[in-house]
Amino acid sequence: MTAQPRHTQANTISDASSSHPSWLAEARFYEIYPQSFADSNGDGIGDIPGIIGKLGYINDLGCNALWINPCFDSPFKDAGYDVRDYTRVAARYGTNDDLVALFAAAHERGMHVLLDLVPGHTSEEHAWFRASCRPDPADRTLSGGENVSERYIWTDSWIAGGDGLPFIGGETERDGTYILNFFKCQPALNYGFAHPKHPWQKPALGPDALATCEAMLNVMRFWLSRGADGFRVDMADSLVKHDDDGKPFTIRTWQYLFSKIRPEFPDAAFVSEWGRPHESMQAGFDMDFYLDWRWDGNPNGYNMLLRNTDTPLVHENDASYFNADSGTSIRPFLDQYLPQLRDAERAGGLFDLITCNHDTLRTAQRLTERELQVAYGMLFTMPGCPFLYYGDEIGMRYRPLPTKEGGYVRTGSRTPMQWDAKAPNLGFSAVASAEALYLPVESGAADEPSGAVPPTVAEAKARPDSLWHWIQLVLKLRTKHPALGSYAAFDVAAAPSDGRTFAYVRSAADQSESLLIAMNPGRDEETIDVPAAFAANATVLASLGWESSPDVCVTASGATLLLPPQSFVILKAA
Repeated sequence: MTAQPRHTQANTISDASSSHPSWLAEARFYEIYPQSFADSNGDGIGDIPGIIGKLGYINDLGCNALWINPCFDSPFKDAGYDVRDYTRVAARYGTNDDLVALFAAAHERGMHVLLDLVPGHTSEEHAWFRASCRPDPADRTLSGGENVSERYIWTDSWIAGGDGLPFIGGETERDGTYILNFFKCQPALNYGFAHPKHPWQKPALGPDALATCEAMLNVMRFWLSRGADGFRVDMADSLVKHDDDGKPFTIRTWQYLFSKIRPEFPDAAFVSEWGRPHESMQAGFDMDFYLDWRWDGNPNGYNMLLRNTDTPLVHENDASYFNADSGTSIRPFLDQYLPQLRDAERAGGLFDLITCNHDTLRTAQRLTERELQVAYGMLFTMPGCPFLYYGDEIGMRYRPLPTKEGGYVRTGSRTPMQWDAKAPNLGFSAVASAEALYLPVESGAADEPSGAVPPTVAEAKARPDSLWHWIQLVLKLRTKHPALGSYAAFDVAAAPSDGRTFAYVRSAADQSESLLIAMNPGRDEETIDVPAAFAANATVLASLGWESSPDVCVTASGATLLLPPQSFVILKAA
């Protein structure tokens, strides 16, 4: 089965976003960890046919785009982020034809698919690396004749250090050591050095670095020509070694890459794992993630929202904004978030918020369903494209598990999707034994941290007030209201430094509508002032925390909105 390349010219959304794919204006992403989502063949590992079988579920939930974690051939020492062959689907997930079929099935539903691109390193088992290891330079060629002697960063002596970079020696016959990115199994690809000071350090955008760029462009072309809609790019800011502050050489490298690929595939989207939109947008990306960082107890803005704790398995002592008991103001988050949002806006790009991802601890073991409802109400009505991690819609919990395929502490956020408590393996795999599963499903036994009944899709869909139905409502509001579009304007309406409330206005680019989103994650009711446009005859689109519809009180001094404890509301101006 062959999908047609999507070479259509991107339509203009607005002056600010006209250079970006038009479909991002309404994109709502669902991230899938493929080995843990749906097992169609009974081997205990999720696969691509399993994803195809769940497209209707994802679409019904309100998501119209996918981000699929690495599904390429790999020895899986880092769960697929150690790629052995960029152009072949790992056998455990299916075949290349299966992935092309996924593209086609998604497109039939009006959905888009991003693959995970790992441009900075490969597996040590990649054919490029095996050839580059050979002792005779004349033998460092691939079967097609391409020489890959400098495809990786090699020193010129078996006893040479890495000039401050991690390196490995004594593993190959080549007279040199090689630079790593993370694990021993992940040799770094050669995009050059910002300021070479040793003979073995090649210049950024020099001939060897450009050859690596061309090899990665060919990987992009391979999948884009078969129907992929773009890539999430792993470690996008780390290509050029010893880069200066601000990553100028890495930025120029991406500018070169995009100058080649975008004319060929103008509707392809690229989202970076970068976390600094003033850099990533200059590099040419369409989107950047607000990444979760917490170093030595010091949180970044995103961490302040959901993960501001040193004990992530318990509710107590959690300073996260959405913890009802934290007493935390939204202001510290905004102090970090707003400058970065404005950086993205000036570049016409998007700064995206996530519920979680494969590298981040889930939150449902610590935050209640109501706390998560308020949190996701905000995340899914903010600017940018929302990213929902599989299972977060039902409150799947992080579980402390032994490391699997290099996951270490991240392993507990990568467990099988929980579909139905009445089905074998909670519906993840109909016939595999429990011992054959990629990771164990949650049992709800007393010896597990929660000791609670595992949340499932079946239970959540059967309960009208569940987190699942709330997420579906908010995501589908995005499809109906241009003021909730990815590029729609964002203005803070209320953010007291000594209170718990937060309110903002989203406005459509053509000024056709404005929405007020207001919330109070705390335990006490609070009152906020609201813009005059919402003072009379506003329509309630969604709300939590009121027995009846919320009401804006109009007095001689202005208009106010009383926010009950743990409440959330979306109002449309008359």
